[in-house]
Amino acid sequence: MTVELWGPLACFTRPELKVERVSYPVMTPSAAVGALSAIFWKPEMTYVIQSIEVLTPIDWINIRRNEVKSVITAPRIKALRTDHRERYDVEHDRDQRNTVALRDVAYRVNTQIVPTRNAKAPAAKYREQLRRRTERGGCFSQPFLGCREFSAGFGPRGSWPGSPTDAKASPIERTEELGVMLHSIRYGDRGQETYHWFRARLDNGVLHVPRRPLGDDEVHMPTGSWRTGA
Repeated sequence: MTVELWGPLACFTRPELKVERVSYPVMTPSAAVGALSAIFWKPEMTYVIQSIEVLTPIDWINIRRNEVKSVITAPRIKALRTDHRERYDVEHDRDQRNTVALRDVAYRVNTQIVPTRNAKAPAAKYREQLRRRTERGGCFSQPFLGCREFSAGFGPRGSWPGSPTDAKASPIERTEELGVMLHSIRYGDRGQETYHWFRARLDNGVLHVPRRPLGDDEVHMPTGSWRTGA
């Protein structure tokens, strides 16, 4: 199954650079799964990304904007609702941060739909449902490109507005090693995050995604304070 995604801005943030957002040069498999799940999602199926074709040249842009430093929690929201003396002053929680993002992006995502053990229908049924949604532009929620404010357009193969009128767009002619890239994120019972990685390479504009990520003994990432920017 193939779905094209595009937009004026994208930021597929590197997890190891938490404070200042810095994007990977291409869409990550986990970001592709998130965008497809926004279009069509069922608990009895999963997306397995096979490859991501880059349809536009990789172009960077720096964005500096004001953001809040803290993350609001459910207990804090409850306190603000129940006690009118509680206040949140954004002026004292504001910080200026830089984002290194991508602009004018377009991707062709090739994915396989795999039913889970609890599925009551074959994979073909879910593929048809996804196909109908992409053709008519329907979605559960607006898909985005890495950051929620970077909305994505989507459609079936050949629907990207920048596609040539007489032929379908081809991947860019670019081959390079991209290093270790985020493959997927797994969440524990308490919401803790476990990151999985793979060695990424762009072959003539195509990022091939392995079915299995690297093992824990094959890649060693920083632990501890690196996630808080300390």
